[in-house]
Amino acid sequence: MATITLKLNNKSHTIDADPKMPLLWAIRDLVGLTGTKYGCGIAQCGACTVHLEGKPVRSCSIPVSVAANKNITTIEGLSSDNSDVVQRAWILEQVPQCGYCQSGQIMAASALLKSKPNPSDKDIDMAMQGHICRCGTYPRIRKAIKKAAQLMAQK
Repeated sequence: MATITLKLNNKSHTIDADPKMPLLWAIRDLVGLTGTKYGCGIAQCGACTVHLEGKPVRSCSIPVSVAANKNITTIEGLSSDNSDVVQRAWILEQVPQCGYCQSGQIMAASALLKSKPNPSDKDIDMAMQGHICRCGTYPRIRKAIKKAAQLMAQK
């Protein structure tokens, strides 16, 4: 066990954890933020996506020691009231069906729009590659990303 400081959503959290523990479990079980989901445990589905220093990563495969003292944003860190532009677009386009994968999808889309405010279909395909939705909401996800880009342009 080691004492590790995580900078989650602009707040510091000191935890005692095995340095090899996946970041996902530290976020969910030790800090108590449950919006980031466990899907596959092998970084293949995208449900556990968070931002580490602004880049989307699969938290199930990142040791907590690697994330220590780095800026981490989870779905809860985008906004507490769904006012984030991507969250609003998801609601407007009624993206979720079961909703399980959506926090990872939103985090990937958010990172995409920060780097490319007006993404092409190819940009969207590349950014969302490997984010699995069992319900097949991919057309609505694409539509919501384009809606978020429009909303951002209107600001």
